[in-house]
Amino acid sequence: MQPSDSQLRFDFAGHCAIVTGGCRGIGRAIADALADAAAEVVVFDVDEPQNGDEFPHRFMRVNVTDGAAVGRAVAALAKAASLLVNNAGITRDRSLMKMSDVEWASVLGVNLTGGFNMIRAVAPAMTAAGFGRIVNITSINGLRGKFGQANYAAAKAGLIGLTKTAAREFGKKGITVNAVAPGMVMTDMARVLPAEVLKRAVDEAALNELAHPEDISGAVLFLLSNAARAITGEVIRVDAGQYI
Repeated sequence: MQPSDSQLRFDFAGHCAIVTGGCRGIGRAIADALADAAAEVVVFDVDEPQNGDEFPHRFMRVNVTDGAAVGRAVAALAKAASLLVNNAGITRDRSLMKMSDVEWASVLGVNLTGGFNMIRAVAPAMTAAGFGRIVNITSINGLRGKFGQANYAAAKAGLIGLTKTAAREFGKKGITVNAVAPGMVMTDMARVLPAEVLKRAVDEAALNELAHPEDISGAVLFLLSNAARAITGEVIRVDAGQYI
């Protein structure tokens, strides 16, 4: 029996939330869920929203690998962000011996340095307010490694280390920092993967169905909420049991 929607309500009225990579997929699901919970949502992304006229959130074109650009974008907000979700990420899969310098550096730049740039930019205002909630989207492949993803796994593992360090540094200042580690998630991009790729993910999962974007957003909103006020430095896997 599935829980009713009334059991999954959060209230973020009065909060400004930044979601990086929030124009589609998991990031869009998180942005939409935050808005449904009354947060003011600002999406930082390098890609324009699909169906831009219908995009319900404030959009700012920001390359998170550019620390100066991130700083300017955060400073330009009318209201300081009290919630941050570092979701922006890319893949450039190739076996380690064949991986180019550009493929390595670009994935580390977006998936790890981008998270660092965002945290550094929002931390002063959160510290001054004595309150902040940060959630980093990592991956089960940052915990276990995966063939062909040396760059991605290394970046996501680094993001876990960044999560724990930031939790240590900012905890006494009223800021919690946690991570959510998805496995294969049934986004539009995943649905067009070769059937054998999806089958391997399903076969290694403990549950009968892989996670959906809304499963990730539910975990993120929990960690952003007061229900998780005593949780920091943690990594929650949302992977239908792929990792175990």
